[in-house]
Amino acid sequence: MNNINSIYKSSNTISEFAKKYADYLSYLIGSFDFNILEKIEYELESARIKGNTVFIAGNGGSATTASTMANDLGFDILKKSNTDLPLRILALTDNNSVITAISNDVGYENIFVNQLKIHFRDGDMLIVISASGNSPNLLKAVEWVKSKGGKTVAFLGFDGGQLLHLCDLSVHFKTIKGEYGPVEDAHLILNHIFAHWFQIKFKK
Repeated sequence: MNNINSIYKSSNTISEFAKKYADYLSYLIGSFDFNILEKIEYELESARIKGNTVFIAGNGGSATTASTMANDLGFDILKKSNTDLPLRILALTDNNSVITAISNDVGYENIFVNQLKIHFRDGDMLIVISASGNSPNLLKAVEWVKSKGGKTVAFLGFDGGQLLHLCDLSVHFKTIKGEYGPVEDAHLILNHIFAHWFQIKFKK
């Protein structure tokens, strides 16, 4: 398997490194089962039609991806499609007051599940984004949503971790453990695939 260290060692200039990095990323994007996207699209469409909320969560770089997805699959689709029925989508990463209060009072592992206990309604959906697939706060959130009958989707990297088999649907980019950059890049590309697809599909 390619990895960033070997790409660097085989490159003499940053431009050569960039080309090989792009090739590696292209390999990762092409290496998963694209048919899983049909199932995820179905769940997103179902949530939209029923008026359910899609929650998104992640840590670190994946937290920013969650925020980006909430924008791209929410407002950006509304703006570019002018649909009367947008996706109801909310990133659990975006309220610093709530996150720090929960973390301070009852532990960082509860920052997502406690928000879900407030906002989750029957039929809602949770998307979790994680390179490792082992973040305790994501595992707790997924377990809680599944206990309530909600659908769970994961965007993963490395070996997939515990979330790979815990979630109902998973997109897994297999990479060397610790190489966050390519995984986070791939997750953002997934976001843009869904965003552009729905922007055009929902256009009035």
